[in-house]
Amino acid sequence: MVGSIEAKSLLTNGSVQLQHNGLNLEEKLDEFRRLLGKSDKDPLKIVSIGAGAWGSVFAALLQETYGGFRDKFQIRIWRRAGRAVSRETAEHLFEVINSREDVLRRLIRRCAYLKYVEARLGDRTLYADEILKDGFCLNMVDTPLCPLKVVTNLQEAVWDADIVVNGLPSTETRQVFEEISMYWKERITVPVIISLSKGIETALEPVPHIITPTKMIHQATGVPIENVLYLGGPNIAAEIYNKEYANARICGAEKWRKPLAKFLRQPHFIVWDNSDLVTHEVMGGLKNVYAIGAGMVAALTNESATSKSVYFAHCTSEMIFITHLLAEEPEKLAGPLLADTYVTLLKGRNAWYGQMLAKGEINRDMGDSISGKGMIQGVSAVGAFYQLLSQSSLSILHPEEKKPVAPVESCPILKTLYKILITREQSTQSILQALRDETLNDPRDRIEIAQSHAFYRPSLLDQPLFFSNGFT
Repeated sequence: MVGSIEAKSLLTNGSVQLQHNGLNLEEKLDEFRRLLGKSDKDPLKIVSIGAGAWGSVFAALLQETYGGFRDKFQIRIWRRAGRAVSRETAEHLFEVINSREDVLRRLIRRCAYLKYVEARLGDRTLYADEILKDGFCLNMVDTPLCPLKVVTNLQEAVWDADIVVNGLPSTETRQVFEEISMYWKERITVPVIISLSKGIETALEPVPHIITPTKMIHQATGVPIENVLYLGGPNIAAEIYNKEYANARICGAEKWRKPLAKFLRQPHFIVWDNSDLVTHEVMGGLKNVYAIGAGMVAALTNESATSKSVYFAHCTSEMIFITHLLAEEPEKLAGPLLADTYVTLLKGRNAWYGQMLAKGEINRDMGDSISGKGMIQGVSAVGAFYQLLSQSSLSILHPEEKKPVAPVESCPILKTLYKILITREQSTQSILQALRDETLNDPRDRIEIAQSHAFYRPSLLDQPLFFSNGFT
């Protein structure tokens, strides 16, 4: 039965080794190590950059799966030092600890429990990197993780890593990887990079184009694009760590995506591979955009199923419209891609943000980084997609008026979100007006326009390439 496939086998030397689906974990680890050219005495070194919810859970999953093979596998996680934990969060963290006997016993054994008592009383300040070592992600304190090896010095974290996992928001990815490139100038071997980040940047020169996180990493480090992959899927980080069945796709060059899919796959977390990096990465950013609107609609209509379904029809048609601008043959918004959109609209942090804005419990002046939730990535993505699609040089022929218009004119939801979140010239209530399409155009019409090959704009992915170090 799915979710209960894990078994133990007694080896001839008396040790116990885990098996997943009949596959010996050590054999799977050894197979991947050989692919990377690792010698017997040289462990596979993985570092996760950024300690948000998904980055922390991803590192914890690998630690729990392969961490027992200490001579062959090492994983560490980097986060900036100095982020203080508020007393309110410390009090809540104390409650979580005392509600979980396994966590309580673990902290007592590690002589770490007393500091949480002192933090609850206000006699001590805890720091995010400090609690991460004990298995607590600041953005997800209700879900204790396994203890993690935490490094706050970026150079120490990355200089010899075989695999680097990008768990940063897209808004921080370029800056951090430009710094990382400085530490790789003398490096001989080329690392493999797995990006979990969802979001885009827009650049207007030499022509309007988007830059996804994998391209940001490629540009910043000079690591060949075939070594930079994207992992995404319909998942909520805490639920995955709690072993709820989930799946994801790793996208990129065949050389690495197939062996990585096998290496990352677990009984409760199935990883498929796919070559369509563009569609998956762009959809990863778009779903956060439209999740904010979904949260607003849910809050403003008292969770009306009818209103939410109308919104879903319009937002998915806009997503299809946009991806067809960017890729000649984008994967259809179905199956895993549709599921990824659905789960984000249903329960992601961006949907929560939209709900809280509409209810008046938070406001835009609080910024895009919310305590206990982390970065609300959809806000910057709204600005980036709007800026890109409003360029007159990308004009398309309006089907009714028969005149050139910027692509954003066919995306009323995106336009409204921009006016709510970026220019702030409209209130959240305006999202409901955007659903009332006075032209009576079926969302299918937008999809049919997009699926015309004449609609594809290859220039949107054109970008200058440069190499900041010696990788070739």
